[in-house]
Parts: sequence; C-alpha cells; structure tokens
Amino acid sequence: MKWWGRKSARGGVRAPLAGGWGVGGGGDWPLGYEAQVRDGYLRNPVAQRAVKLVCEGIGGAPVEASDPAILALVRARSGGQVLSEVVAAQLLLHGNAYVQLLSDGEGRVRELYALRPERVSVEADAQGWPVAYRYKVGAHVTRLPAEDAAGRPAVVHIKAFHPLDDHHGLGCLGAAAGAVAIHNAATRWNKALLDNAARPSGALVYDPGEGGVLSPGQRDQLKAELENGYSGAAQAGRPMLLEGGLKWQSMSMTPADMDFVALKATAAREIALAFGVPPMLIGLPGDNAYANYREANRALWRLAILPLAENIFASLSGALSAWFDGARVGVDLNRVPALAEDRERLWRQVAAAPFLSDPEKRAMLGL
Repeated sequence: MKWWGRKSARGGVRAPLAGGWGVGGGGDWPLGYEAQVRDGYLRNPVAQRAVKLVCEGIGGAPVEASDPAILALVRARSGGQVLSEVVAAQLLLHGNAYVQLLSDGEGRVRELYALRPERVSVEADAQGWPVAYRYKVGAHVTRLPAEDAAGRPAVVHIKAFHPLDDHHGLGCLGAAAGAVAIHNAATRWNKALLDNAARPSGALVYDPGEGGVLSPGQRDQLKAELENGYSGAAQAGRPMLLEGGLKWQSMSMTPADMDFVALKATAAREIALAFGVPPMLIGLPGDNAYANYREANRALWRLAILPLAENIFASLSGALSAWFDGARVGVDLNRVPALAEDRERLWRQVAAAPFLSDPEKRAMLGL
C-alpha cells in the first residue's frame, strides 16, 4: 500500500539528473555530473583512489545468500564488471544506481544488469510514484517499466538520501567538487612553475630617471602584454623581460609562501572526507584521527563499506523476493578480515556469559 500518497502530482517524464544536486554553483569547478566525473574521478588520483577503496571493498566482500541462485546472480559480472562494485561506484559518484532484472521466456531472473545512472530519467504517475524509467543513449530512448506483467520489479532503483528530491539520490561528487578543483589547480600551477623555472610575483615600477610618465597608450599596451603573456596558471613562473625604465619589485607571496604542498594535502583530506575514506589509507601523512593503519581500515569498513553494502544488498533482496521466497543477501561479517578482531571480542563476551543458552548464544552471533 502506498502510504505516502500526498506527494504533489507530477505528470510526464521527470528531467534526468544533471548534476544530482540542483543548487546554483559558484567558482570555477564544474557543476554537471559528467564534467565532475572527468575532473573528480578521471583526473584526480585522490578521488579515484577513495572511490576504488570503497567499491573494491564491496566487490570483494564475502557474500552470503538464502539461495545459491541468488548468490550466483549477485556475484555474476554485469557487462564484464562485478555488479556490486559497479553499483557502489554509481552510488558514490551519482547518488543513484539502476539495476535491470533480465528474465528468460519462463519468467525466471537470469541476469542483473547495472544501467548508467546519468542516462536514466524517472517517469512518474499523477501521484508522483515511478511507473517507468527512460534510458537514453544518444537520440534513442528505451522505456523500461518499473514492473513486469506479473507485477514483479523489473528495475531496481537504489539511491542515497537526498533532502530536496523525491526520485533521485545525492552523490558525493558535488560535495568534493571544490576540493577537487583546488587539488587539480594546485597540480597545474606547480607543473607550470616547473616548466617556466621562475616565479614573478609583484609589481612593475616605471623609473625613467627624468620624472617622465607612461602615456595612456603605453600603459594599455603594457597591461595587455602582462595579461596575455604572464597571467593564469599556464603562464605561472614565466621569465619577464623589462626595458625602458621598468624594474620589478616583489611585493606579494610567492607560491612557496602559499605552501602549495599543504594546500594540496588539505584539499586531499577534504576529498577523502567527502567519500568517507580515512585520509591515512590514501597515503596522506600527519592525520592523527586514527591510532594506526589497522584502526583506519576498520573504520573504513564500519563507516563506509558496510553501510553502503547494506543499502545495495537490501534493495536487491527486496526486489528478488518476488522470485525467491524469503530472499536475503548480504555481507558475511564472520569472513571479513578487517573485522576479525571485533568478531573475536564478541565471541569471547558471548562465550563468557553462563546465563545464556547455546541457542541464545548462536542467535547473538548471527548463526
């Protein structure tokens, strides 16, 4: 039963999620999803490593299921990639993941296929409930009903929480866009300095020695030469040729004074924070939030990998329950190496409780 029928009516097709955030932008970083993926994932090593740490952890996690057929469906590769890993990456980057349930002629599920989320738009009914999904590739649009003829789910929509959108989730790229832009800009600036091997930063002083001044035409020509030849990251550190009574006077902070190394490290920590990854695991020194690498790895599993995996596998379990009674799939916590110490501590505590019966102990241990 649809308890939340008070949604405002939405007719037609909902516009696809462009950036996933729907807020006005600022600064020089991109706001569209595809542009942010290029800058934040394809070109930034910190964001790419943070996403891979979470996604590869979910893709390689030990999985248990109530039926061997369910386990085979979840562990099978989708388009040559691990399904859970692809879905986790889409949730982190876009905030949405769409899994199509492909069945055979006898009505049995044969494959779970992850759709590209930026190509999917939601088609809602008059009450705002999704009835179909439109998958657009170039000029070709395919309509995918939310349910098949028997009323079973045909497309599973897994999403992260979005406070301002009923149909789409909120990814992490928008929150990390500013830090990614700073990190990428600092990298380009440092590269330009290495290419030019100099650091002009200051003012040009005109000293003809006879009290003369520059004419308006000369000032405009000098300003144009400075803007065209020495401004911007691409021209950073370029040697300057002075003549005609001009001399250079340093008056502002150089890139060394600004300490671009610390700036990049701060931006990298903010990127890791956006994706829920401890900075220590990305190779950033000086972070004292974790006692050691082992504690950071355990925090990664507890705070990032397991909650995201629970969202993914719970959604798939709910969809597959239409084909398999009592369908259940999830991470087997007893076989996760990073949580071995926690499980060992729990086993000792349960074993040392004489007031519990053996069935009660087994239930507390999840057996």
